[in-house]
Amino acid sequence: MTSPLAQIAPVPPLAGYTVAVTASRRRREFGAALERQGAAVVYAPAVRIIPLSDDALLREATLHCLARGVDIVVATTGIGLRGWIEAAEGWGIGEQLLDTIGRAELIARGPKVRGAVRVAGLTEAWAPESESTIEVLSHLGQRSLHGKKIAVQLHGEPLAWFLDALRSQGAEVIEVPVYRSVLPEDRAPLTRLIGTIAARGVDAVAFTSAAATANLLKVAQTMQFSEVITALSTDVLAACVGPVTAAPLTAHGITVAQPERFRLGALVKTIVDELPKWRGRSIVSADRAIEIRGQAVVVDGKLLPVGGTGIALLRRLADEPGRVVPREELLNALPGGGTDPHAVEVAIGRLRASLNDPRIVETVVKRGYRLCS
Repeated sequence: MTSPLAQIAPVPPLAGYTVAVTASRRRREFGAALERQGAAVVYAPAVRIIPLSDDALLREATLHCLARGVDIVVATTGIGLRGWIEAAEGWGIGEQLLDTIGRAELIARGPKVRGAVRVAGLTEAWAPESESTIEVLSHLGQRSLHGKKIAVQLHGEPLAWFLDALRSQGAEVIEVPVYRSVLPEDRAPLTRLIGTIAARGVDAVAFTSAAATANLLKVAQTMQFSEVITALSTDVLAACVGPVTAAPLTAHGITVAQPERFRLGALVKTIVDELPKWRGRSIVSADRAIEIRGQAVVVDGKLLPVGGTGIALLRRLADEPGRVVPREELLNALPGGGTDPHAVEVAIGRLRASLNDPRIVETVVKRGYRLCS
Protein backbone atom coordinates (compact mmCIF):
# COMPACT_ATOMS: atom_id res chain seq x y z
CA MET A 1 0.00 0.00 0.00
CA THR A 2 1.32 3.46 -0.94
CA SER A 3 1.98 5.75 2.03
CA PRO A 4 0.08 9.07 2.23
CA LEU A 5 3.34 11.01 1.88
CA ALA A 6 4.17 9.22 -1.36
CA GLN A 7 0.83 10.40 -2.79
CA ILE A 8 1.63 14.10 -2.31
CA ALA A 9 2.41 15.66 -5.67
CA PRO A 10 5.65 17.65 -5.74
CA VAL A 11 5.22 21.38 -5.31
CA PRO A 12 6.00 23.20 -8.61
CA PRO A 13 9.26 25.17 -8.37
CA LEU A 14 7.62 28.59 -8.70
CA ALA A 15 4.48 27.90 -6.65
CA GLY A 16 4.16 30.60 -4.01
CA TYR A 17 6.10 33.15 -6.09
CA THR A 18 4.70 36.08 -8.07
CA VAL A 19 6.43 37.08 -11.30
CA ALA A 20 5.70 40.28 -13.24
CA VAL A 21 5.90 40.18 -17.05
CA THR A 22 6.69 43.51 -18.74
CA ALA A 23 6.58 42.26 -22.34
CA SER A 24 3.86 43.18 -24.81
CA ARG A 25 4.57 40.79 -27.69
CA ARG A 26 4.27 37.08 -26.78
CA ARG A 27 3.45 38.01 -23.17
CA ARG A 28 0.69 35.39 -22.86
CA GLU A 29 2.96 32.66 -24.16
CA PHE A 30 5.68 33.73 -21.73
CA GLY A 31 3.25 34.03 -18.82
CA ALA A 32 1.74 30.61 -19.53
CA ALA A 33 5.20 29.04 -19.39
CA LEU A 34 5.76 30.63 -15.96
CA GLU A 35 2.33 29.50 -14.76
CA ARG A 36 3.13 25.93 -15.76
CA GLN A 37 5.99 26.15 -13.27
CA GLY A 38 3.52 27.27 -10.58
CA ALA A 39 4.07 31.03 -10.62
CA ALA A 40 1.36 33.62 -10.16
CA VAL A 41 1.84 36.03 -13.09
CA VAL A 42 1.17 39.77 -13.14
CA TYR A 43 1.00 41.41 -16.58
CA ALA A 44 2.20 45.00 -16.85
CA PRO A 45 3.35 45.85 -20.39
CA ALA A 46 6.12 48.44 -20.31
CA VAL A 47 6.42 48.82 -24.07
CA ARG A 48 4.29 49.19 -27.17
CA ILE A 49 5.55 48.29 -30.65
CA ILE A 50 4.65 50.73 -33.42
CA PRO A 51 5.08 49.51 -37.03
CA LEU A 52 6.63 52.11 -39.29
CA SER A 53 5.20 51.02 -42.65
CA ASP A 54 4.15 54.62 -43.35
CA ASP A 55 7.14 56.23 -41.67
CA ALA A 56 9.24 58.58 -43.79
CA LEU A 57 12.46 57.39 -42.13
CA LEU A 58 11.89 53.78 -43.19
CA ARG A 59 11.01 54.78 -46.76
CA GLU A 60 14.04 57.07 -46.96
CA ALA A 61 16.37 54.32 -45.69
CA THR A 62 14.90 51.83 -48.16
CA LEU A 63 15.32 54.18 -51.12
CA HIS A 64 18.87 54.88 -49.98
CA CYS A 65 19.65 51.14 -50.07
CA LEU A 66 18.12 50.79 -53.55
CA ALA A 67 19.88 53.84 -55.00
CA ARG A 68 23.38 53.12 -53.73
CA GLY A 69 23.30 49.41 -53.06
CA VAL A 70 24.62 47.76 -49.91
CA ASP A 71 27.49 45.41 -49.24
CA ILE A 72 26.15 43.87 -46.02
CA VAL A 73 22.63 43.60 -44.57
CA VAL A 74 22.19 42.75 -40.89
CA ALA A 75 18.71 41.37 -40.14
CA THR A 76 18.12 41.46 -36.37
CA THR A 77 14.57 40.10 -36.05
CA GLY A 78 12.28 37.97 -38.17
CA ILE A 79 9.26 40.22 -37.62
CA GLY A 80 11.35 43.25 -38.51
CA LEU A 81 12.66 41.75 -41.74
CA ARG A 82 9.14 40.73 -42.78
CA GLY A 83 7.83 44.19 -41.90
CA TRP A 84 10.51 45.86 -44.00
CA ILE A 85 9.73 43.71 -47.04
CA GLU A 86 5.96 44.16 -46.61
CA ALA A 87 6.35 47.93 -46.35
CA ALA A 88 8.46 47.96 -49.53
CA GLU A 89 5.83 45.87 -51.31
CA GLY A 90 3.22 48.42 -50.28
CA TRP A 91 5.31 51.14 -51.91
CA GLY A 92 5.68 49.04 -55.09
CA ILE A 93 9.41 48.43 -54.61
CA GLY A 94 9.34 45.02 -52.90
CA GLU A 95 11.07 43.15 -55.73
CA GLN A 96 13.79 45.79 -55.93
CA LEU A 97 14.44 45.49 -52.21
CA LEU A 98 14.64 41.70 -52.33
CA ASP A 99 17.06 41.95 -55.27
CA THR A 100 19.22 44.46 -53.38
CA ILE A 101 19.32 42.34 -50.22
CA GLY A 102 19.92 39.19 -52.28
CA ARG A 103 23.07 40.68 -53.84
CA ALA A 104 24.44 41.72 -50.42
CA GLU A 105 26.09 39.61 -47.73
CA LEU A 106 23.09 38.84 -45.51
CA ILE A 107 23.76 38.34 -41.79
CA ALA A 108 20.83 36.88 -39.82
CA ARG A 109 21.01 37.38 -36.05
CA GLY A 110 20.09 33.84 -35.02
CA PRO A 111 17.93 30.88 -36.09
CA LYS A 112 14.55 32.66 -35.92
CA VAL A 113 15.74 35.42 -38.22
CA ARG A 114 17.28 32.83 -40.51
CA GLY A 115 13.84 31.25 -40.86
CA ALA A 116 12.32 34.59 -41.95
CA VAL A 117 15.18 35.08 -44.40
CA ARG A 118 14.46 31.77 -46.11
CA VAL A 119 10.69 32.32 -46.16
CA ALA A 120 11.41 35.53 -48.08
CA GLY A 121 13.33 33.50 -50.65
CA LEU A 122 16.70 34.83 -49.52
CA THR A 123 19.81 33.01 -48.29
CA GLU A 124 21.86 34.13 -45.32
CA ALA A 125 25.64 34.21 -45.51
CA TRP A 126 26.03 33.62 -41.77
CA ALA A 127 23.94 33.37 -38.59
CA PRO A 128 25.03 32.77 -34.98
CA GLU A 129 23.19 30.15 -32.95
CA SER A 130 23.21 32.46 -29.93
CA GLU A 131 21.05 35.29 -31.36
CA SER A 132 23.73 37.60 -29.93
CA THR A 133 24.32 41.03 -31.42
CA ILE A 134 27.74 40.96 -29.78
CA GLU A 135 28.59 37.81 -31.72
CA VAL A 136 27.44 39.47 -34.95
CA LEU A 137 29.76 42.38 -34.24
CA SER A 138 32.64 39.99 -33.52
CA HIS A 139 31.98 38.18 -36.81
CA LEU A 140 31.95 41.42 -38.81
CA GLY A 141 35.05 42.67 -37.02
CA GLN A 142 37.16 39.82 -38.41
CA ARG A 143 37.59 41.69 -41.69
CA SER A 144 38.08 45.30 -42.81
CA LEU A 145 34.83 47.23 -42.94
CA HIS A 146 36.34 50.43 -44.27
CA GLY A 147 34.11 51.86 -47.00
CA LYS A 148 31.54 49.06 -46.69
CA LYS A 149 27.88 50.06 -46.87
CA ILE A 150 26.05 48.17 -44.12
CA ALA A 151 22.25 48.27 -43.71
CA VAL A 152 21.14 47.37 -40.18
CA GLN A 153 17.50 46.48 -39.65
CA LEU A 154 16.76 47.93 -36.23
CA HIS A 155 14.36 46.18 -33.86
CA GLY A 156 12.99 48.76 -31.47
CA GLU A 157 15.84 48.55 -28.96
CA PRO A 158 18.83 50.86 -28.50
CA LEU A 159 21.62 49.66 -30.78
CA ALA A 160 23.76 52.79 -30.70
CA TRP A 161 26.78 50.86 -29.39
CA PHE A 162 26.54 48.38 -32.28
CA LEU A 163 26.13 51.09 -34.93
CA ASP A 164 28.94 53.18 -33.43
CA ALA A 165 31.25 50.15 -33.43
CA LEU A 166 30.62 49.58 -37.15
CA ARG A 167 31.19 53.24 -37.94
CA SER A 168 34.40 53.28 -35.91
CA GLN A 169 35.71 50.58 -38.26
CA GLY A 170 35.08 52.79 -41.26
CA ALA A 171 31.71 51.43 -42.39
CA GLU A 172 28.90 53.55 -43.81
CA VAL A 173 25.87 52.49 -41.78
CA ILE A 174 22.29 52.81 -43.02
CA GLU A 175 19.81 52.55 -40.16
CA VAL A 176 16.56 50.80 -41.14
CA PRO A 177 13.94 51.54 -38.42
CA VAL A 178 11.19 49.02 -39.16
CA TYR A 179 9.38 49.60 -35.89
CA ARG A 180 9.99 51.42 -32.66
CA SER A 181 9.17 50.85 -29.02
CA VAL A 182 7.28 53.45 -26.98
CA LEU A 183 5.46 53.57 -23.68
CA PRO A 184 2.08 51.79 -23.66
CA GLU A 185 -1.03 53.91 -24.18
CA ASP A 186 -2.51 52.58 -20.94
CA ARG A 187 0.20 53.08 -18.34
CA ALA A 188 -1.95 52.13 -15.35
CA PRO A 189 -0.70 48.49 -15.13
CA LEU A 190 2.91 49.72 -15.33
CA THR A 191 2.46 52.36 -12.62
CA ARG A 192 0.74 49.78 -10.40
CA LEU A 193 3.64 47.39 -10.93
CA ILE A 194 6.16 50.07 -9.96
CA GLY A 195 4.32 50.62 -6.67
CA THR A 196 4.12 46.87 -6.14
CA ILE A 197 7.87 46.46 -6.73
CA ALA A 198 8.59 49.20 -4.19
CA ALA A 199 6.33 47.40 -1.68
CA ARG A 200 7.94 44.00 -2.44
CA GLY A 201 4.59 42.70 -3.63
CA VAL A 202 6.19 40.69 -6.45
CA ASP A 203 9.15 38.36 -6.22
CA ALA A 204 10.58 38.82 -9.70
CA VAL A 205 10.23 41.10 -12.72
CA ALA A 206 10.98 39.65 -16.16
CA PHE A 207 12.21 41.84 -19.02
CA THR A 208 12.46 40.73 -22.64
CA SER A 209 13.58 44.00 -24.25
CA ALA A 210 15.82 46.92 -23.37
CA ALA A 211 12.97 49.27 -24.23
CA ALA A 212 10.77 47.70 -21.54
CA THR A 213 13.58 47.93 -18.99
CA ALA A 214 14.29 51.56 -19.82
CA ASN A 215 10.59 52.48 -19.84
CA LEU A 216 9.95 50.99 -16.40
CA LEU A 217 12.86 52.98 -14.97
CA LYS A 218 11.71 56.10 -16.82
CA VAL A 219 8.23 55.94 -15.31
CA ALA A 220 9.65 55.01 -11.90
CA GLN A 221 11.63 58.27 -11.90
CA THR A 222 8.33 60.13 -11.63
CA MET A 223 7.14 57.94 -8.74
CA GLN A 224 9.26 55.86 -6.37
CA PHE A 225 12.59 55.60 -8.16
CA SER A 226 14.90 55.07 -5.17
CA GLU A 227 12.52 52.53 -3.62
CA VAL A 228 12.32 50.58 -6.90
CA ILE A 229 16.11 50.55 -7.31
CA THR A 230 16.51 49.35 -3.71
CA ALA A 231 13.87 46.65 -4.14
CA LEU A 232 15.41 45.34 -7.38
CA SER A 233 18.83 45.36 -5.71
CA THR A 234 17.73 43.38 -2.66
CA ASP A 235 14.36 41.62 -2.55
CA VAL A 236 12.90 41.51 -6.06
CA LEU A 237 14.75 39.47 -8.70
CA ALA A 238 15.31 41.23 -12.03
CA ALA A 239 15.45 38.63 -14.82
CA CYS A 240 16.45 39.72 -18.34
CA VAL A 241 16.65 37.82 -21.61
CA GLY A 242 20.15 39.11 -22.35
CA PRO A 243 22.83 41.74 -21.63
CA VAL A 244 21.35 44.44 -23.89
CA THR A 245 18.02 44.13 -22.07
CA ALA A 246 19.82 44.16 -18.72
CA ALA A 247 21.99 47.22 -19.47
CA PRO A 248 19.61 49.90 -18.07
CA LEU A 249 19.43 47.96 -14.79
CA THR A 250 23.12 47.12 -14.47
CA ALA A 251 23.88 50.81 -15.01
CA HIS A 252 22.23 51.34 -11.60
CA GLY A 253 24.25 48.55 -9.98
CA ILE A 254 21.37 46.04 -10.00
CA THR A 255 22.36 42.37 -10.20
CA VAL A 256 20.45 40.73 -13.04
CA ALA A 257 19.72 37.05 -13.70
CA GLN A 258 19.99 36.16 -17.38
CA PRO A 259 20.27 32.98 -19.45
CA GLU A 260 23.14 32.06 -21.73
CA ARG A 261 20.75 31.78 -24.69
CA PHE A 262 18.56 34.78 -25.48
CA ARG A 263 15.22 32.96 -25.64
CA LEU A 264 12.00 33.00 -23.61
CA GLY A 265 12.29 29.31 -22.69
CA ALA A 266 15.80 29.86 -21.39
CA LEU A 267 14.60 32.91 -19.42
CA VAL A 268 11.85 30.83 -17.80
CA LYS A 269 14.45 28.23 -16.77
CA THR A 270 16.68 30.96 -15.34
CA ILE A 271 13.79 32.25 -13.21
CA VAL A 272 13.04 28.68 -12.06
CA ASP A 273 16.68 28.20 -11.07
CA GLU A 274 17.41 31.62 -9.56
CA LEU A 275 14.22 32.83 -7.88
CA PRO A 276 14.24 30.17 -5.09
CA LYS A 277 17.85 31.13 -4.36
CA TRP A 278 16.95 34.81 -4.34
CA ARG A 279 13.73 34.70 -2.32
CA GLY A 280 13.52 31.18 -0.87
CA ARG A 281 14.62 30.24 2.64
CA SER A 282 14.72 26.72 4.12
CA ILE A 283 14.51 26.10 7.88
CA VAL A 284 13.50 23.37 10.33
CA SER A 285 11.17 24.19 13.22
CA ALA A 286 9.21 21.81 15.49
CA ASP A 287 10.68 18.97 13.43
CA ARG A 288 8.93 20.36 10.33
CA ALA A 289 10.81 21.08 7.09
CA ILE A 290 9.80 24.60 6.10
CA GLU A 291 10.55 26.47 2.90
CA ILE A 292 9.66 30.15 2.93
CA ARG A 293 8.68 31.35 -0.54
CA GLY A 294 7.54 34.72 -1.80
CA GLN A 295 3.85 34.55 -0.93
CA ALA A 296 3.52 31.08 0.57
CA VAL A 297 5.25 28.48 2.75
CA VAL A 298 5.95 24.83 1.99
CA VAL A 299 5.70 22.70 5.13
CA ASP A 300 6.75 19.05 4.78
CA GLY A 301 6.12 19.22 1.04
CA LYS A 302 2.69 20.89 1.25
CA LEU A 303 2.12 24.42 -0.09
CA LEU A 304 0.37 26.68 2.41
CA PRO A 305 -0.73 30.22 1.42
CA VAL A 306 0.47 32.84 3.89
CA GLY A 307 -0.27 36.55 3.68
CA GLY A 308 2.43 39.16 3.18
CA THR A 309 2.40 40.11 6.85
CA GLY A 310 2.89 36.50 7.95
CA ILE A 311 5.71 35.99 5.44
CA ALA A 312 7.44 39.14 6.70
CA LEU A 313 7.28 37.94 10.33
CA LEU A 314 8.42 34.42 9.43
CA ARG A 315 11.37 35.80 7.48
CA ARG A 316 12.39 37.98 10.42
CA LEU A 317 12.19 35.03 12.84
CA ALA A 318 14.14 32.85 10.40
CA ASP A 319 16.96 35.40 10.31
CA GLU A 320 17.90 34.22 13.80
CA PRO A 321 16.42 30.74 14.39
CA GLY A 322 15.95 29.99 18.06
CA ARG A 323 16.54 33.58 19.20
CA VAL A 324 13.71 35.37 20.93
CA VAL A 325 12.78 38.35 18.78
CA PRO A 326 11.14 41.14 20.80
CA ARG A 327 7.74 42.42 19.75
CA GLU A 328 9.24 45.82 18.93
CA GLU A 329 11.56 44.26 16.34
CA LEU A 330 8.75 42.25 14.81
CA LEU A 331 6.62 45.39 14.68
CA ASN A 332 9.31 47.04 12.56
CA ALA A 333 9.30 44.00 10.26
CA LEU A 334 5.61 44.39 9.43
CA PRO A 335 4.91 45.76 5.92
CA GLY A 336 4.63 49.51 6.35
CA GLY A 337 5.79 49.29 9.95
CA GLY A 338 3.39 50.01 12.80
CA THR A 339 2.99 51.49 16.28
CA ASP A 340 0.58 49.09 17.97
CA PRO A 341 2.33 46.07 19.55
CA HIS A 342 -1.04 44.31 19.53
CA ALA A 343 -0.71 44.11 15.73
CA VAL A 344 2.15 41.65 16.19
CA GLU A 345 0.05 39.35 18.37
CA VAL A 346 -2.76 39.36 15.81
CA ALA A 347 -0.33 38.69 12.93
CA ILE A 348 1.40 35.87 14.83
CA GLY A 349 -1.98 34.27 15.50
CA ARG A 350 -2.86 34.36 11.81
CA LEU A 351 0.58 33.00 10.89
CA ARG A 352 0.16 30.05 13.24
CA ALA A 353 -3.25 29.32 11.75
CA SER A 354 -1.80 29.40 8.22
CA LEU A 355 1.03 27.02 9.19
CA ASN A 356 -1.42 24.48 10.69
CA ASP A 357 0.99 23.86 13.57
CA PRO A 358 1.09 26.26 16.55
CA ARG A 359 4.38 24.73 17.72
CA ILE A 360 6.40 26.27 14.87
CA VAL A 361 6.30 29.78 16.38
CA GLU A 362 6.73 29.86 20.17
CA THR A 363 5.64 32.62 22.53
CA VAL A 364 8.18 33.56 25.17
CA VAL A 365 6.16 35.36 27.83
CA LYS A 366 6.98 39.07 28.26
CA ARG A 367 9.89 38.76 25.80
CA GLY A 368 8.68 37.99 22.30
CA TYR A 369 8.59 35.11 19.82
CA ARG A 370 10.98 32.58 18.32
CA LEU A 371 11.02 29.61 16.01
CA CYS A 372 10.87 26.28 17.81
CA SER A 373 14.29 24.64 17.78
